[in-house]
Amino acid sequence: MSNRFDRILFRFFLFWYTCGVILLTFDILPPFLEWANAVFLILSGLLGVVYFIRNYGFQLGLFLSLMIFFVTIFIEWIGVQFGLFFGHYYYNPDFGLIFFDVPLTIGFAWLMVISTTHVITKQIVRPIKQPLKQGNMYAFIGALAAVVIDLVIDPVAYLVKEYWIWNGEGFYYGVPFSNFAGWFILAFILHTLVYLILYLRSKWTTEQSTYWTVRMVWLYALMIFMFMILALTNGLIGAAFLTATLTGILLVIYFSIKKGGNHDD
Repeated sequence: MSNRFDRILFRFFLFWYTCGVILLTFDILPPFLEWANAVFLILSGLLGVVYFIRNYGFQLGLFLSLMIFFVTIFIEWIGVQFGLFFGHYYYNPDFGLIFFDVPLTIGFAWLMVISTTHVITKQIVRPIKQPLKQGNMYAFIGALAAVVIDLVIDPVAYLVKEYWIWNGEGFYYGVPFSNFAGWFILAFILHTLVYLILYLRSKWTTEQSTYWTVRMVWLYALMIFMFMILALTNGLIGAAFLTATLTGILLVIYFSIKKGGNHDD
């Protein structure tokens, strides 16, 4: 059951989200409100934290959240310093509080990515009964679902907002292939860790919060929708079309399996 805090938090996020979509789509965000972008990412990450806590309990949910946050910050730091995982790039100083050349908002962004793809992928692999096969498929599909988000986020963040700058050219709107490979590898590792921790703690099948489970799927779709709108209004039509197609396929599979599972129940 959701409580009053949960409802207020999610409604506040929706308000901030709606304002952001309007201001960014029509390019009327004043310079003195650039900090609002960082707040938006922090809010989206906090939704993921609340989901993990509500669904798996305070201690385990907080542990999963902190693990995702610090692992991604560390990997991003390695990427910025040495050009590993994602390619050679650097962050714009305006993109939130910088800690060792990495904005802390990036950790919250990854919390959003992993929590939403966790919910969607967990449902997709639910019919698989063998733990090893289920875990491998969960990590693989979860990593693919994370890359789907990045297919529209990266071109917009790089070419439109300049949140980060690539040193060099890539085949996909200037984004190097190594970035998408890095996203896949990092998401695969994180999903593998999440699966192992939940399975070993006998929490993998736990579903304590229908409220937040549903809203994680909404969050995934809302984030992609916002960046698709920004891509379309800024001429990145291919990125918007590709992401819309892959997201549609993923969500159709999710809802088909969910409907079939509910029917079986």
